[in-house]
Parts: sequence; structure tokens; C-alpha cells
Amino acid sequence: MMTALPDANQPVTPQHTTQLKLEPRPLDEAVYARAQAQGLSELQARLLASRLPGYQGELAPLVTPSLRYLAHPEKLADGRRAAERIAQAVAEGESIGILTDYDVDGITSHVVIRRTLVELFGVPEHKLHSLIGHRIHDGYGISLPLVERTLALKPFPTLVITADCGSSDEPRIARLKAAGIDVVVSDHHALPLEGPPASAYACVNPTRPDCAYPDKTIAGCMVAWLLMSLARGVLVEWGALPSATPKLSPWLSYVALGTVADCVSLGGSPANRAVVSYGLTLINHMDAACWRAMAARLGADSVPFNAETLAFQMGPRINARSRLDDPYAALHFMLAESDAVANRQLEVLDQDNQSRKAIEADMAEEARALAASALIADEPAVVVFLEDGHPGVQGIVASRLVQSYGRPALVLTQAAAPNMLTGSGRSIDGLHLRDALQRTFELAPEALPRFGGHSGAAGVGVPREYLDVFKQAFLKAVAEQLEGRSLYPRLWTDGELSTAQLSLATLEEIDALGPYGREFDAPLFEGRFIVEALRPVGADGAHLMLELSMGAITCKAIWFRALTPGELPAFAIGDTLHCAYKLNRNRWRGRESLQLMVEHASTV
Repeated sequence: MMTALPDANQPVTPQHTTQLKLEPRPLDEAVYARAQAQGLSELQARLLASRLPGYQGELAPLVTPSLRYLAHPEKLADGRRAAERIAQAVAEGESIGILTDYDVDGITSHVVIRRTLVELFGVPEHKLHSLIGHRIHDGYGISLPLVERTLALKPFPTLVITADCGSSDEPRIARLKAAGIDVVVSDHHALPLEGPPASAYACVNPTRPDCAYPDKTIAGCMVAWLLMSLARGVLVEWGALPSATPKLSPWLSYVALGTVADCVSLGGSPANRAVVSYGLTLINHMDAACWRAMAARLGADSVPFNAETLAFQMGPRINARSRLDDPYAALHFMLAESDAVANRQLEVLDQDNQSRKAIEADMAEEARALAASALIADEPAVVVFLEDGHPGVQGIVASRLVQSYGRPALVLTQAAAPNMLTGSGRSIDGLHLRDALQRTFELAPEALPRFGGHSGAAGVGVPREYLDVFKQAFLKAVAEQLEGRSLYPRLWTDGELSTAQLSLATLEEIDALGPYGREFDAPLFEGRFIVEALRPVGADGAHLMLELSMGAITCKAIWFRALTPGELPAFAIGDTLHCAYKLNRNRWRGRESLQLMVEHASTV
């Protein structure tokens, strides 16, 4: 569910409601006209124009994503220096550590680096060390426990390559450097004000102000892919690899997964749209055991996978492992060479995901109760501390609060370190969360010794004794960015469809503009339908199967999580519903039909 901010010019009135509102997306008339002039249908032009406000670039790279629109990795600041250090380590037989974050972006980055080193560069497995921190015991990035484990490794690594982390870890990088280890950082998170870590041998990060790479929004796995592609080119130049050595394009399947799961922009980003589009094509070849295992788990009708499959099926299962336990099962799943191993590892991930859902439900209920005071006070953000909360589920609970209340949210729990809290935040359109935390640090540095992230999501470390100080500084920082704009949950819709448009042909029109994701949301329409039939389904009766009619057209529909288990619908057959819905292709035994996916409904 997407939340957004109203126009800055609207009159501001206090908002204490949690009533969700449906509102049509505003159109950029210039983009709308350009899209139609370039041959797109009226509906396609409308979808583009409502997702690309102020966009003045070429539309073709977004409408027809292609790898030819990728900029050369040489444009990455420090890219050549980093690639040459990696090539040197490969050519001279050094032991190498691969240190990545524990989420999907980090795990897919790890797979890209490891498979490249082993399968393309010929590095023996015993020369490589996989270093992934434990979310709860170690924390994010190059943590002190990871540094200690690295220094104890045998054979001792003389190079550590990071991915999806490292930009804010100067003190730990300095320790590794002092021990004789070169650290090549590859990352996409915002740099601290003091700039790239001074002790790193190189820091490859498109957010660097001196970086010429044109797309600043690429995921960590894409940065890793570009860096390893550059290292391949260096090794070929040096004659250490034959020119016939395959390129890294097959690994874009992993980059697609990491990009979608990390919620980086799929809007005005030709690079992200290209790698997700191309990566999905690779995934649907089902060449790797991990994709085949997931397809078997989801059922034959789940293929072909789309971006939503990656976002809502693959991503949560991989993330669940690191949220609750050791992250290596997720890595073993992604690297599995046989279907048997992939299926065994996926079973572990699946069980973790079920446990995560139960923990999330309990924490979300407690968080909503604690959020009541923030809503009554009309605070610009929700900040809650869950005394007994699980730190691995903070981010998901924060997302639930954003969906419920239409304002940014931070969820804190006890950290492993004594007298420290750890927290995860999620933002709304119009608020850059990392910038808000930077401002919080300026207001109360003692209350925020560690933070990092990007516009949509971030993590914090807060001394328990400074919780109230942190909260007040954070609320002030958020209020300064939002400038008094009213906040409430809303769903942007793409308007109404005619009865003639309730067809698979319209869905094909929509699919042609994919992939959809963050800042390029899947189309959501609204309309009034008469309820012709309904029945609760699912193990606990929480979902609704419906038949909905509009004029002479009747469509089957599904509304997931429509009911609290045991309750009855608030409407009956014959009632008229105002629905927000997506079009979906329902596959059953090889046959396809149109199905509406209801996201929200209220009686008229």
C-alpha cells in the first residue's frame, strides 16, 4: 500500500484520522502529451504521466528497458582503482574476504561477487571467506564482531570486498587496514558528511559527490555487479584472463531480485528498469536451482515470475532468515547447485518466514497501541519503543505503521549492546529519511551515535537514556522537511476503467510498461461494483472471494486479509462497493482469466 503527501499548496488542517482516502494521481501534462506522441495508448500515457512528475529525460529507456542504456562502470568514482586491486588479488592468488549485508540486497551482492570470483576468475573456494553479520548479535555493516572474525581467519585475507555496506564504517576499516588488509568498499547508502571512509583502499558508491555514474539510485547488488564487471575487464586487459571469458550478464538475475527487494526506485531510473526487466527474463528460464525451487513452492501457475513475485514471495523468505537467525541459509539457498539442496534450504527459509509473520503480528498490535499518543498529538512521525520486541522485525512493523497512519515511522527495540536501542525506520513520499536523521544528529549528536540508510529506509542506534531527546530531535527534523503538510493514509489511484477495459487486453497494455516497483507502482484503479457473491476463504477465513459486477460485466475478485479471522464482512450480496483494485491474470490448469485484486473497499 502506498502513502503519500498532499500538495504543498493545499491548506493545512490538523489531521488525526486514520481513515484511508482514495485520491487520483496528479498527471504531468507534458509527459502525458509526449507519451501519446510517441505512440503509447491513452491508458499507458496516463500511467507514465502520473509516475514521472517533472521528468524531462527520454522516455524510451523507461518504456522499453534495455541493457544498452547502462552507463559504463568506468564512470564510477574509484571504480578503476577498486577493480585493479581485485584483479591483483586474483592474479597473485591472495585470500579474499567477501563482506556483505544480511538482507536480500546484501545476499544477492554476495552471490554475484562469489560466483564471479570462482566461476569466471578461477579463484579456488578455499581462498575465499564469506563474511555476513548476524543482524541481532553483530548489527549492520562492518561491525566489530565481524572485524574480529576477519582478523582470526586462516588463510588470512589481504583483501576484503564489501557490498551494500561499508560507507559509514571508517573506524572498523581502519582496524582492518592496520592489520594489513585492504578494504574495497562497494555500497549505495548515503555517505557520511565527512565523505568516503579514509582508510578504505577504494570506495565505490554512486552517491559520492565526485561520482560521474549517472544513476545514483542503483542497489548495492548493482554496484557490486558493475565493479566485478570492471574487474573482469582489467584481468582481460592484463592477459590474466582470456578475452573469451564470459561476461557477468547471467548474474543480473540476482541483481533483479536484490533491486526489487531493496525498494530502490523503478521510476526515472533506466538502469534499475533495465536490470529488473532483463533479470526477470533470465529468472524465467529457470536455469538456477533457487528459481526452480521457488516456482515449485508457489505452484506451476506462478510462472512466469514478475517483479511482484520477487518483492512479495522471494524477498520476504530470504529476509526472514536474517531477521530471525543466521543469514547463511539464505546464501546457501541462492548458491544451491541442485534442486534437492535448494528445496531443503527453502524449507528453512519458509519456516522462518512463518515465524516472522507471527512475531510481526504481535509487534504490530503493540506498536499501534503505543502510536495512539502520537496521533492524538498530531506528531509528524511515529516513534515507538517495543521493550520486548524482536529487532529483526522492526522494519516490517515500521512499514505497517506507515501504511496505517500515512506518516514516517521508527520502531526501536533493545540492542545486543547494554543500554543501547536499535531501530529501523520507513518513510513516506516527500520525506528523505536519511537526511532527517542527519538533521537529528546535528540537533542532538549524543542521542544518535550511529545511523545510516537512504530516502525510504534507515537504521539507528540510540542510547536508552537519550530516547526522549532523540525522539524530540527526530520529530523536529521531520517537521522541518514536511513543512506542516497534513498527514493521513491515502491510496493514490489511476482513476476508473470502463467496462470495456475490464479485460486481459488491458492487463497486457499495463504489463507492457513493467516492471513495477518503488516510485513506479503497479496500477491501482478505483470503481463502483455490485457484490454478486462472496465467501471467506483461507485457513483462518481472513480472505474474501468475490464476484463483482459493473454494468454487464461480472469479474471474479480476491481481497486478501479483508477480515479479522472469525468476523463477518460489513457488506452483503447486492451492496455497492467503492473499490481500489489491481488487474491480475488468474491462471488455473493452463487457462487464464481476469481477476481483480481488491486492495481496499467501502460501502457506498
